[in-house]
Amino acid sequence: MGKHSSAVTRSNNNRRSVYITAVGLLVLSLGAVFVVRSFGSESGADGFLGGGKACADPTQIQLATTPEMQSPLEAAAKALATKGGQDDTPCLQITVSAVPSAQVARDVAHGSDNRPDLWVPDSSLWVAQADDGQSLPTVAVDSIATTPMVLVGRKENFADTSSWLRMLSATEPALLDPLNTSPGALSLLAVQMERQKTSASDTQVAQVVVPLAQRLGSLAKPYTDANALFGRADRDGSKIVVPATEQSFVKYQEAHPEAQLKAIQPGTGTLTLDYPIVVTAKSDTDAASNAAQALATELLTDGASQARDDAGFRDTSFSPLSGGRGVGDVTQLAKPTNEAIDSTLQNWTRLSLSTHSLAVIDVSGSMAEKVGAKTRWQLTVEAAAGGLSLFPDTAELGLWTFSTNIGTDKADYRPLVPIAPLSKNQRAKIVGQLTASKPIVGGGTGLYDTAIAAVRAVRQDYKSNAVNTILLFTDGKNDDPGSPTLAQAVQTLKGLQDPARPVRIIALGMGPEANADELSALATATGGSAYVARNPGDLKTVFIDALQSR
Repeated sequence: MGKHSSAVTRSNNNRRSVYITAVGLLVLSLGAVFVVRSFGSESGADGFLGGGKACADPTQIQLATTPEMQSPLEAAAKALATKGGQDDTPCLQITVSAVPSAQVARDVAHGSDNRPDLWVPDSSLWVAQADDGQSLPTVAVDSIATTPMVLVGRKENFADTSSWLRMLSATEPALLDPLNTSPGALSLLAVQMERQKTSASDTQVAQVVVPLAQRLGSLAKPYTDANALFGRADRDGSKIVVPATEQSFVKYQEAHPEAQLKAIQPGTGTLTLDYPIVVTAKSDTDAASNAAQALATELLTDGASQARDDAGFRDTSFSPLSGGRGVGDVTQLAKPTNEAIDSTLQNWTRLSLSTHSLAVIDVSGSMAEKVGAKTRWQLTVEAAAGGLSLFPDTAELGLWTFSTNIGTDKADYRPLVPIAPLSKNQRAKIVGQLTASKPIVGGGTGLYDTAIAAVRAVRQDYKSNAVNTILLFTDGKNDDPGSPTLAQAVQTLKGLQDPARPVRIIALGMGPEANADELSALATATGGSAYVARNPGDLKTVFIDALQSR
């Protein structure tokens, strides 16, 4: 830790993007970094210190925190500097910087020299993400303030507030980027942690999270500004609900008293941002830890407590805000483990990737068989058309059908709609072709040749920034006498694979005649997965499961 003058400084650094990877960080930091104030003095003559020579050489501490915690920490740092050298108060010169928590986590994890001595992230979830492979940063103080997660929207959107999952499924959730913001990550974690109370199934959660990830993952820029989302949620007729912090909502209310927004805590409870003080110094960690303790003590004074409340933060006991602000008493959900945090963020990263897919659907004669009041073909068309709603407009999808000898030169497949972004026109083309197609009387299931041809077609048009898949629908097993054997088909599919450019088959079998072993062998050869819906009612579930396996 070096020495510098006590001049108050403010500077701006350039924005930069960061990502959380599947094994560590893959975060996008969109906030600017501002070094705002340095509190302390070499001479004690600037009015901040009263200790004279006792504070002629103060210990300098670089502290990074999130923008909303900047003012309370500045006030505490200034008060601490004023007391320096008196009554055993340490002499400290604290420079407070506003830096997104995800960016500090990245800097520490990568061993960057651009890291502070102390760090106050908005949530302790980032501490586990700051693993440099050798050790985690030390938490010197568990929490200096709290603020619960809430759901913000117009009152007409709060018909059922029993759980996070029900709220997110019944509205248009505008989720802050989970890979870059604590509110976004904690929203997803709340859905997982409340399952201890709701017993929601994997499928029920997936039916909400998969389309949400697809929709938000397709945005050119993820949401990072809660205030901008509040403004959209406040428009007449808006169905938007914003998972955000109570603190951000309270400050928005103060700035926009005319807003018709309310904040609620779902009946299952909520998760809370906890603002720990973390030692991130590369050297002289004892000095940084002592400074953390001194700062925490200062934050317990009456003046600091009032400043914290004024800024919209609760104390570490989660006491309601003064003046009836916020949501009152809160019920806390169980704190997520590091494993749950990693798993949730990795799943979101995977699910939010864009899609470049080819739907290949069986039109063999057996698809005309009735299952109840409808044929297998009708049920498949309904499932496929409904599945389109899970994809955003930026996803790319094409359509083939297959049977035996139905294509050019007696190929077992017929290309109908080339892969293209799911514009309104592309969706209409796919649904139109599905509606116009019929099962072929006497047609067999040319499964193996079709699977091989589909993989080759998608490889030829490979998109490196997307998940490249074949969605293969069939109700039976291969019965084309002119096709290769299963072993030969599997060997061919393995030979087509390139780990750097994977194309996976996601096989969806329908009905009692679907051969799960056969479909699994084809899919596994490409690194994909197979699913079988024995009953018509399972088709939607199978489709959701297939999308999750991407």
